[in-house]
Amino acid sequence: MAGRVTLARVTGDPISMSAHLVAVEHARSGAAVTFNGMIRDHDGGRAVVALEYEAHETAAALLLEVAREIAARDGVVAVAVSHRTGALRIGDVALAAAVSAEHRGEAFAACGDLVDEVKARIPIWKRQVFADGTDEWVNSA
Repeated sequence: MAGRVTLARVTGDPISMSAHLVAVEHARSGAAVTFNGMIRDHDGGRAVVALEYEAHETAAALLLEVAREIAARDGVVAVAVSHRTGALRIGDVALAAAVSAEHRGEAFAACGDLVDEVKARIPIWKRQVFADGTDEWVNSA
């Protein structure tokens, strides 16, 4: 039985990790794995003071496509994933992912691959502002 995508969205609203975990709960699941990608105060040895994400208009559809691919794997029960856009503060959640599966190995592998595929394929760009006043755009989340 194929898994299902319970949540896949690109949003300007704050992301709740607990909502993602609840979204993948199911009686068939033997394990659930989550990823909580947060904004940190440094990058490459430089202090980060502000950050914003911008998404291409195709980002939401591509995010759903990636989630469906992961959900179609053997043993995967449910997938939930969200990526944030707009201005974020240090500590905010930028990317939340949750995968439930029949067994823990499947859940760990699927969640890791989900995060990697989102970062590789979804057209979302990050602008970091550093403490020295400089900034940089980084392709893909």
